[in-house]
Amino acid sequence: MVKRFIASGLLIVTLLFSMDVAAQKFSDIDKSPHDISYYKAKRNAPPVVKVVYGRPQKKGRRIFGSLVSYGKVWRTGANEATEITFFQDVKLGDQEIKAGTYTLFTIPNKKTWTIIINSDTDVWGSYYYDQEKDIARLDVPVKKTDVIEYFSIAFTKETDGTRMILAWDNISVAVPFSF
Repeated sequence: MVKRFIASGLLIVTLLFSMDVAAQKFSDIDKSPHDISYYKAKRNAPPVVKVVYGRPQKKGRRIFGSLVSYGKVWRTGANEATEITFFQDVKLGDQEIKAGTYTLFTIPNKKTWTIIINSDTDVWGSYYYDQEKDIARLDVPVKKTDVIEYFSIAFTKETDGTRMILAWDNISVAVPFSF
C-alpha cells in the first residue's frame, strides 16, 4: 500500500513537471548567433584570451560606412556588446590590462580602427558606452580581404603574444596583445 502510494505520488509529480516544460515557450534561434573564440599559447594549455561575440551576416548589405557607421563606437558584433576575458595580465600596444573581463568596443574608420577595452560588462550594444570607463585604446590599420559573410574573430600566434583578427565584409584588422 505504501509503495503504491509513493509510486502514485512520483507519477503525479513527474506529470506536473512534464506539463510545465511542455507549456514553456522558448525563443527562436538568434539571427546573429553568439560564438566564442579562444587564444591558447600552447595546445592543451588553459586559455589566455576568450572573446564572446555576436556574429551578424553580410546578407548582400554594404557594411562599413553604412550598416556600421564610420567614426562611431560599435559593439563589435551583434546584440550584446562583445566581451573579452584575459586570464592573465596582457598589454594592448604598450598599455597594461589586468586579468579580468571587459567589453570590446571599436570605432571603425576607412583606414584605421580604434580598439577599445572598456570596464563595463553585460551591456546591450554600444548605446550606453561610457568613454570614462575605457581601460585601453589603440588604433590599428585596416586591410582589404576577400569577402567574409559572417563577422568573425580569430587569433594568430606571434612571438611576443597574439594578434586578434576581426574580419567582416572585405576588411580585417589585427589587434596586437603581448604577454
